[in-house]
Amino acid sequence: MKRTEIKRKNIIDAAIEEFREQGFLGAKTTNIAKRANVSSRTLYNHFESKEALFEAISDIMIERNSGMEPVPYDPNRDLSDQMKEALWRYVDVITDDTALGLNRMVMSEMIRDLDRSRQFFAETVTHDYPLTRLISEAMDAGAIRKSDPALATNQLLALVKNFFFWPEFFLGESPTPKDVMDDCIAMFLTYYKADT
Repeated sequence: MKRTEIKRKNIIDAAIEEFREQGFLGAKTTNIAKRANVSSRTLYNHFESKEALFEAISDIMIERNSGMEPVPYDPNRDLSDQMKEALWRYVDVITDDTALGLNRMVMSEMIRDLDRSRQFFAETVTHDYPLTRLISEAMDAGAIRKSDPALATNQLLALVKNFFFWPEFFLGESPTPKDVMDDCIAMFLTYYKADT
């Protein structure tokens, strides 16, 4: 990593901590610069404002949440097994400590600021979830009925997140038995059963 990249990363890490502890409104760029061990001028060379820093952190969160490689469909394997593997990988990504911290920090600010929330959600729709490819290719192969793959992915992830993300996000634990993942997939596959 180049020196400027290291400084930028340190500023972002410091901003995450400051936003987490003080909230967006209470956070101060002077405190962020101190935490990052850089001057305020260096901070502003990388980020023109506190808002720009927050947007950079939001982008990192979106990238982390969609950072898993797209999952191709394998017609020689059971679709539910493929979905289960991909979903568990996805759950692992979105529930690791760093991802949860970023999500809590960003979402608390979005609750406060409706315009920022709209901007964030407009940005998220441009990112494909890793499962979209699997679902799209399974539809193309006739393994499940044709529909909008992005919508179908969102429906499946809403089920899965309800049991395996939100309890972690709010409670710091997931009391949901792991076999509930099978139920989520079964419900999805029943609804999207291929036309005969």
